Amino acid sequence: MTTKKKLLVPAMMSRAGWELIERRADVHAVPYDYSVSTAAFHALLHDVDGVALGLTPLGEAELQAAPRLRVVARHGVGYDSVDVAALTRRGIPLMVTGTANSPSVAEEALFFMLTLAKRGAAMQAMVQQGRWAERLSQLPVDLFGKTVLVVGFGRVGSRVAKSCSALGMTIIVYDPYVGARAIEAAGCVAVSALDDALARADFVTIHCPKTPETQGMFNAARLGRMKRSAYLINTARGGIVDEEALHSALVRAELAGAGLDVFDREPPAANNPLLALPQVVLAPHMAGVTKESFDRMAVAVATNLLDFLDGNPKQDHVVNQEVLRHR
Repeated sequence: MTTKKKLLVPAMMSRAGWELIERRADVHAVPYDYSVSTAAFHALLHDVDGVALGLTPLGEAELQAAPRLRVVARHGVGYDSVDVAALTRRGIPLMVTGTANSPSVAEEALFFMLTLAKRGAAMQAMVQQGRWAERLSQLPVDLFGKTVLVVGFGRVGSRVAKSCSALGMTIIVYDPYVGARAIEAAGCVAVSALDDALARADFVTIHCPKTPETQGMFNAARLGRMKRSAYLINTARGGIVDEEALHSALVRAELAGAGLDVFDREPPAANNPLLALPQVVLAPHMAGVTKESFDRMAVAVATNLLDFLDGNPKQDHVVNQEVLRHR
């Protein structure tokens, strides 16, 4: 009798993904909760062939607890909580969900831009609180004719650029890992110096991964290069923006506002001063999570795990592709 392959999968994963796994007679999936303790998670890992991760960290300690582990899949595309080097040393691929949530993140970035520009919360409050006469006291602004700096021109950044182009914006792009020719072919302007580009932008929207290179990228000095009328949008990862420096720039009116889906600490502390600023639009790390993207990500996670076990992984979903070359 053939032993079933065992997968450890987040209980909150959409049924669309679970159904794919349940169709396989040779696979047994075990659900786990995101709030599982470290000790309990390690115990679950002891005999698994594959694991799907939400925001649960995975590093050396987890790998030592999982001697049979062959593949790791992220329920999403970010992987700053995963020790990729440790996986690579063991020949274990890390797989992500490709474009499954990129339309949703791109739409959320655009939502932040529009909400800030059109002063959505303030306008609603004027109507609800009977302050109609104040509607001309601080006028909204158009996106049309404005310049947006897209930082990171991958799956999400390139989608944001298309939407901004349709609104009549000028798009400048900073991404040292994408060639200028590809950026310009998309109708955008490639820039090689982030510091210089910041001074040109009316909106700055961040779509790069969190890495040692991008940690603290938007510090006080860089925020100080932005226009006082500019808005900063972060739907990427907390830590790319220095929150203390951002708060200081906002309260000093050195920036017009910000849209934040991600934070250094999640959930943020109740006394995080950014939460009290009226010129900041907030969301609880939900940019990539919609009804539709939740299903798309679940299907991608399940497919990634099963395809690898079948010996046919989708290569462009593998982060550390060197492990495939060595197989």
